[in-house]
Amino acid sequence: MRVLIVSDTHRQHKNLEQVLRKVKPLDAMIHLGDAEGYEDYIRSICECPLYIVRGNCDWFSDLDREMTLALGKYTVFLTHGHLYYVSVDRNFIVEEARARGYNVVMFGHTHVPLLEYHGDVTLLNPGSLSFPRQDGRRPSYAMMEIDREGEAHYTISYL
Repeated sequence: MRVLIVSDTHRQHKNLEQVLRKVKPLDAMIHLGDAEGYEDYIRSICECPLYIVRGNCDWFSDLDREMTLALGKYTVFLTHGHLYYVSVDRNFIVEEARARGYNVVMFGHTHVPLLEYHGDVTLLNPGSLSFPRQDGRRPSYAMMEIDREGEAHYTISYL
């Protein structure tokens, strides 16, 4: 299973279109918020199931604030992250994940890519394809690939 994870596209789709051409075929795509009203456009170009949550800049959206997915043997929590204070500290979201029984938490908001393992909880932030904030400011995205044995492998890539 191949899953593309993106976040914080903020109405800028050139890099997303480039990534989709590069990584397809996909089994699913996850967008972690701040599409700013372009969820239908994103859905039209991804050519696979799309799971998308509302971000702090999706003011008039009726998207869910968070979502739970089963990907293989993993229970995955999708959120933009701003309601869990991810810009300040990630301990709160890790403890929330444990309390709810999630194996993987995917979030955006910070525009900084991140892959961390906290014992039984994996944290993944793909960064931003449109307005990256990490050193070097390269647009980024993540892939989750589940192998034949059911194990997940994560990659953060840069344009």
